[in-house]
Amino acid sequence: MTPPDPAPPESRVLPVPPPPRWAVRAARVAAWSTIPSGVWRVALVLGVPVGVTEQEEFLAAFPHNSPLIGLAYVLLIGAVAEVASYLTLGLVRPWGEVMPRWIPFLGGRPVDNRIAVLAASLGAFAVTFLWWVLFFGGLLTSPSPDPGISAGEALFVAAYAPLLLWGPLLAAVAWSYHRRHRTSL
Repeated sequence: MTPPDPAPPESRVLPVPPPPRWAVRAARVAAWSTIPSGVWRVALVLGVPVGVTEQEEFLAAFPHNSPLIGLAYVLLIGAVAEVASYLTLGLVRPWGEVMPRWIPFLGGRPVDNRIAVLAASLGAFAVTFLWWVLFFGGLLTSPSPDPGISAGEALFVAAYAPLLLWGPLLAAVAWSYHRRHRTSL
């Protein structure tokens, strides 16, 4: 009995090399970068004095100054940011190669590497633009009546400054993911 013919070289898929340690660390930092701002927003809605904006000022933007609508808004924004930042880990974990089995209709299927890199790259651009240009750019260029910084402003900056890391780290991890998958073709 003769052994079966091996698959032609073009149909074999080489294993994907593991992510470099720097990419794993960068993905972890990116995933954690949204936590401080989320905690700051929840503290604001719960009435904890955060110094920059008081709860009453914040809730005035919602119908009937509703703390429930404000809390729902803050939790929704925080959840979206947390999930989006957590997805960075998929670029260095096995579930970034093959969809987890528990996901309906997609579980067990390989992840399209091109879509993952495109989504991560667009996300990195959007987050970097949002935080570096719109938010902190506006914060740094706005006129301040007092040249000093209050404790509340320092707390605010400390809570939101980690978001400056999210976009560049996501871009670096996406680049690493692209490089690893390009070599496996």
